[in-house]
Order: sequence, then structure tokens, then C-alpha cells
Amino acid sequence: MLRSEYTNLSVVDIREGLNAGNFSAKEIADASLSCIDALDAGVVDAFLSTTPMLAYEAAEKLDTNSAKSAQVKAGILAGVPIAFKDNMNLMGTHTTCASKMLADYISPYTATCVAKTLAAGAIPMGKLNMDEFAFGSSTETSAFKLTRNPWDLERVPGGSSGGSVAAVASGMVTVALGSDTGGSIRQPAAFCGVVGFKPTYGVVSRYGVVAFGSSLDQVGPIGRSVADVAITTDAICGRDPLDCTSQDVNPGYYNSVLAAQQKGIKGMKIGVVPEYLEAPGIEREVVKALKGAIANLQELGAQIVDVSLPNAQAALAAYYVIGPCEAFSNLSRFDSVRYGNKNDVVQTAATDLGSRYEQARAHGFGPEAIRRIMLGSYLLSSGVYNTYYYPAQQVRTLITKDYQQAFEQVDVILAPVSPRTAFKFGEVGDPTSMYLSDIFTIPINIAGNGGLSLPVGLGEDSGLPVAVQIIGPQFGDYAIMRAAAALEQCYPDIRRIAPLMDSLNASANGLKSPERGVA
Repeated sequence: MLRSEYTNLSVVDIREGLNAGNFSAKEIADASLSCIDALDAGVVDAFLSTTPMLAYEAAEKLDTNSAKSAQVKAGILAGVPIAFKDNMNLMGTHTTCASKMLADYISPYTATCVAKTLAAGAIPMGKLNMDEFAFGSSTETSAFKLTRNPWDLERVPGGSSGGSVAAVASGMVTVALGSDTGGSIRQPAAFCGVVGFKPTYGVVSRYGVVAFGSSLDQVGPIGRSVADVAITTDAICGRDPLDCTSQDVNPGYYNSVLAAQQKGIKGMKIGVVPEYLEAPGIEREVVKALKGAIANLQELGAQIVDVSLPNAQAALAAYYVIGPCEAFSNLSRFDSVRYGNKNDVVQTAATDLGSRYEQARAHGFGPEAIRRIMLGSYLLSSGVYNTYYYPAQQVRTLITKDYQQAFEQVDVILAPVSPRTAFKFGEVGDPTSMYLSDIFTIPINIAGNGGLSLPVGLGEDSGLPVAVQIIGPQFGDYAIMRAAAALEQCYPDIRRIAPLMDSLNASANGLKSPERGVA
């Protein structure tokens, strides 16, 4: 199968093609690996490692089962090339979190979300680049490489799941898994013109996913259509006895998509926050895209209702108290004894156990990780805790109540994803400006709601992908899928794969690696 033929196939296309005998799982694996060979190293740089042996083993199992019996029912992800953000454990592979601290760590077990995709028949292609320990909004804080946006190789893919999104947007894999702590799936999906979904907190097990903020993190899928994302969510959702925060959820996301495609969304109430249209720093092309989506929803028969989220402006401040505090706690285990950096520099410089800890953490963590550890340590210290951490949790309660009250009036809320389109490497230099990239995505992580980033065309000024965010009530993610699937049909001409040829020509002519921005 030619690579160009493969990249246009959806999850359903692949599964039905395998069942019909139109191609083999090995051909799909070959095509995906060929695409990775052509587009990744030195061009997109989305992968930290590939797993061809695991891919061919999974493909052979599918082909063998198919040959034995035409009656064998393939899993819902049968034959689908998938890759995983490198904070998700997959037995026998490196799980580095894009940090020198875990450069040599090999997973002794597999994360539940990863295991579920493999059980559903997916073909594992490898592990994907990210911001170090998921600390960032551009994937510039990775200790190993810079991932480029497939739409413009001089721009960031977003973060922290930048590698996951870039791999899908360039056609190297059909779907990928990312994690979202404050917008880390939805913001890069918006930057790269693909669909990114953060389910309600608890829908997907976090067991086996290296934690950033345990009360904020949620695993979710990235795909090139709402249907692909819905099917992948069906594969990974549900109660896991190994994760006490996971919940019983009946798979049915794809059914919501089919219902929307067949019956439409007439009568559905869509909330809009007027203040978002005039938020500081929001670009004109983002506002225009949001207004266009509102008009399309009205054409589909939805009712547009203004809603208020009065405490949303405090979400960023609360997040950068709660997040660093939880990160400080979660990263305390990386001390070079239980986990972490054990290189020669550390061993030589360490004269006792205390200095070994110090050297391991000094050499193992990058600047952004150190910044958040120090901030979390300060915020949890005696005399400071009551001043910042406790009020942040109170703000969290207020934001959660705001959403609950809003969803008494509407089925879902339509909002921007990011104030702007993808920026160039090094363009956003200070941490505070970088943090503002997530101003529209952070509130739902604070409240635990689900949200989906849906591409709605190209910005008329930048020519880069622009997206809208559809937010649902807690455990009301089916409504998100319904609205997104209907709205998606209003944009039939959106490119599913980024136009890479010009970028590839630039690469062949000596494209230089961009300078690292200040994280």
C-alpha cells in the first residue's frame, strides 16, 4: 500500500478494509513505518522511539487470526497505527517523559490506557515527544529534541502533547494518545489542525501514566476526525481497579457521532461566553472562526444561549498554584535511588546520599521542571500554604459550581481553544506569556469537565489551523461528541493531513534546527 493511500484512511476504513481483505495489517504497519522514516527524523521529529518489532507482532497476530477464520470479530481499533505520549508506560520500551532524569528508564509494565488500545487491535508504532514531564505549552522544554508543526516547520506544534499531535497531523499514525493537565491535548490539536479530546476526569484510567498533577491529569485521544477520536475513547474508557479515580463508563461515544450525523442537533442548546470574544490577547482570526462556528450551529438548528463563567478568569492563577504543588509531590520520587538520573557525573560528584540526591536532580531536570518544583515547594511550605494553596482550592470549587450552573441552561459550551494560532520557535520568551496559551483550556481541568478541540479552517491572517473548543458537563461527554460531529460536517474541505511537501523541500535544502525558546 502506498503511503499516500494509507494516510487518508480512517479508523473505520482500516477495520473494514481488514475485514474485507482489501489489505493486510502488515501492509498498514509497513505504510506507517515508511511514513515515519520519510517524515520524522530531521523534519517533524515527533517520535522519541519507534517500536517496529511490536508493530509487526501485532500485525502478524491480526493477519493470522483473520486467515484462520473469517468469522473472527476484529477489535474496534484493529489494524490502526497508534503511538503514545512518552509519559505512558509500555512494557520493554523507554518511558522518558522527555527528561534526562528518565533517559535510561525501561517500563516494567504497561499503562492501562495503552493496554486497552492493544487489546482492541491497534498497532503500536512508538513513543512520542513532549514537554519535559508535561511542563509546557510548546514542546520546547523536551530534553531531547524539538518537534515541529507539520503545517509550518518553523513553528511549534503546541504542548505538552506536541509529539502526539504532530504524528497524527503529518499522517505518520492514524491516532495517538496524549495527556491533558491544563490543555495539553486540546491546544496542540488546535495548532496542528486535528481533533483532540480530553474526557471528563475519571473516564480513562491514569494507571501507568507518569503523573504531573494527579487531580488534573486526564488521558485522551488525538485523531483526524471526531469519529476516530470517539472510537478510540470507546476503546480506552471505563473503570480500572488499579486507579481509584476511574469511573464506570459505558462505551458509546461513536454512537453519539453516528446519531449526530444521522439526526443532526436541532434543538440542542449551545452556550457561548460573550467575555471570551473580547478576552485580552485573543487574535481577530480566532474570534472570526468562533463566530463562524456559532453561525453554523445556528444553521444546523441549535439554539445559542449566552452563559456566564464569572470565576473563569481566576482559573489560571489557581492552576499555577495547584499544578506546581502536585508536581512537586509527584516528582519527589526521582532521586536517583528509586528512579532517576544515575549517570557518571552524578556518581562522581556525590560524596554522600544527600549530595547524590542534589546532583541527580540538578543534572536530571530541565529549567521548567526545576521552576515548578521550586514553586511547588514554596507554596506548600509552612506559613505559605494557607495563603495560596487553600484559597486556590476554594477557587476551584467556585469554578466547578460555575460550570454546573451553566450546564443547567445548556447542553454544551462553545469557546476558543487558544488566543492565537501556532507561534514560531523562541517567539514566546517568558514563562508567564507561555502560560497564557492555556487561558481557555485550564478552567475545565480545574473543574474536571470534558472538552474537545475541533479544527474549523485556516486563519485568514496566518493561514494556520484555527479551532474551537466544545465543553460538556461532567460525564456528559456524549453531548460533546454529538455537537462536534454535527459541526464537523460544516467544514468538509478541511485538510486532514498537513501539506508537508513544501516543508520537505525546505528540509532537503538544509532546514536548520530552530533555536530553543526560553521555557
